[in-house]
Amino acid sequence: MIVRVRIVLGLAFALAVSGCAGQSAHDLLNRKPVAAPASDIAARHEIFVATTRQQATKDPRQVFDGDRSPTTNYALVDVTVPKIHQVGAIEREKGSADSNPAKQFTATDVVHYGDAQQFAKAVGANIAVSGDRALVFVHGFNNGFDDGVFRLTQIAHDTKYPGTPVLFSWASSGKTTGYIYDKDSSTAARDDLEATLRMLAKTHVKSIDIIAHSMGTWLTMEALRQLAITGDRDLNGKLGYVILASPDIDVDVFKKQMIRYGKPDKPFAILLSGDDRALKLSSFISGDKPRVGDYGNAADLASYGVVVVDLTNTKGGDRLNHAKFADNPVLVQLLGDRLRTPAALRADEPQGAGLENIGQGLGKAVGSVAEVVITTPFKVLTIATGGE
Repeated sequence: MIVRVRIVLGLAFALAVSGCAGQSAHDLLNRKPVAAPASDIAARHEIFVATTRQQATKDPRQVFDGDRSPTTNYALVDVTVPKIHQVGAIEREKGSADSNPAKQFTATDVVHYGDAQQFAKAVGANIAVSGDRALVFVHGFNNGFDDGVFRLTQIAHDTKYPGTPVLFSWASSGKTTGYIYDKDSSTAARDDLEATLRMLAKTHVKSIDIIAHSMGTWLTMEALRQLAITGDRDLNGKLGYVILASPDIDVDVFKKQMIRYGKPDKPFAILLSGDDRALKLSSFISGDKPRVGDYGNAADLASYGVVVVDLTNTKGGDRLNHAKFADNPVLVQLLGDRLRTPAALRADEPQGAGLENIGQGLGKAVGSVAEVVITTPFKVLTIATGGE
């Protein structure tokens, strides 16, 4: 018992230090504009936002805080990425200091939309000129509004996603002690995410791709389950890739969700890792029930029609190993290679086709033995490569 308590306390300490987001202050905007030469800016990104957070009144720099809104709010955030940016990283100023666009990700402007109709018109216009595709990102536990904005910016930038980035930001408290509050907040946002996906499907978009992380995967699966119950599980053919990264979902609950949803027609992937320390603590909090993101039986998951990619032996960007999909430079680039081909063109491929290059790319990048295990409903692919 003493050993077990020590382990749990160690995990809790790791979460307190790093968290899912790793940012103690949640200020998105600078106090005053900070100028930087255009030559120091790599790119500018427009991040469309649908959120169940309340608009921040105590600290307007946060834009939206951790309190729950009874209705969905909508906004657009302009973000610059510095030329010194490294793939997989989110360069940020520490604490509440103003960001320098030449050195850090910087939110330069925020536009609020009065209602869903105004937002739909704006996001629809952007989709029409940006490739007819939308990438919806649903963040995880312990995320401030700023964390979601900058993470989606990093994903869109590093993957070179050919479409419109849309952040669905639910009301996470942004605190390591807020696990239960966050779980309830994500559950309360199910109808809002469903409505957001339906809104996007009514534009001229051809493909709506979804990347969900951690507790955001629970919210995403619930919204997909609700779509399935209404008979519109693929959004009238517009649902593209679904990528669940480090899913913080009870395995038994996930199986029930997949039974209701049915076997996917288009690529549907689970990225898991046996060394995910954040999910170890989540499992303990949940009565030692395994989470999908560190489940040891990939074949069991794959039997529900999904592709399971085991990243246990790849490197993460922090001590928790909870966001490898986005902070491992090789993985995020390979994810981009995959995303740039629309899911509809992948639907007829054998499950898992095209994923074999993950192992090869990792071997070249780390220069040492790397192994990725890809489990599909039909076969298991084990890719091991050694450094030269």
